[in-house]
Amino acid sequence: MSWIDRVRNAIPFVAKRETADNLWHKCKGCGQMVFVKELADNLHVCPKCQHHERIGAKLRFAYHFDDDSWTVLTAPRVAEDPLKFRDSKRYTDRLKAARAETGEQDAFVNAVGTIDGHRAVIGVQDFAFMGGSMGQAVGEAFVAGCEAAIREGAPYIVFTASGGARMQEGILSLMQMPRSTVAIEMLHDAGLPYIVVLTDPTSGGVMAAYAMLGDVQIAEPNATLAFTGRRVIESTIREKLPEDFQTSEYYRDHGLIDMVIHRAALKDTLGRLVGYLGAEKLAA
Repeated sequence: MSWIDRVRNAIPFVAKRETADNLWHKCKGCGQMVFVKELADNLHVCPKCQHHERIGAKLRFAYHFDDDSWTVLTAPRVAEDPLKFRDSKRYTDRLKAARAETGEQDAFVNAVGTIDGHRAVIGVQDFAFMGGSMGQAVGEAFVAGCEAAIREGAPYIVFTASGGARMQEGILSLMQMPRSTVAIEMLHDAGLPYIVVLTDPTSGGVMAAYAMLGDVQIAEPNATLAFTGRRVIESTIREKLPEDFQTSEYYRDHGLIDMVIHRAALKDTLGRLVGYLGAEKLAA
């Protein structure tokens, strides 16, 4: 960068020029360059290859709730560093960095609103926050989402995206698996549906817990879905796995999930499901 560029960028009232960094996005699916605005207008799905980019809670809420109908629920407070964990960095420093990057307190956020006029609670797991890892905060937020759905008499819809349990919280993170299972049973006892949308990637302890316990299991196209890694499985069974193993389509074709839905059609699908399974239908 030349000295004149440095001076120009330092002056607040001089408009910054648009560059390739903020005009273009390289698709992780096909490697083609796509206009950032075109990608945003297409729900962050590549218009060339239909690769679904990873997105966070705010976009999920905006895409699936009716306009201006939703309110973010306050996340429960938990002990931030119960084990005083440190590897190459302190756990508290990793949390601060993730919060600065995403603008969220942790990897799981709930909101309540309407989908095609039907009341619903949506929980979203954000892979951008420490790989969507499941710690106490995620477990508490999931339980709080179930409790909110029971209060609202509404279905609970969860978008999963995770690398698994959060190692910095050890056994406390693993305890969120049975806790989330109990919370889902509370929903069932209240006669309310639990719908899961699996997004890329969903794996590990999350896959072994609430990600696969939905009354209806949906996935976005070509998402990576796995409990453990492909290489681990191949070395264990000493066989070569199919190329499409651990993808949404493989899970659907082998009966592990109900449907694979493009992001553009997902709101309509959820609206129909909420209408069929929601509290109004059950009360009729």
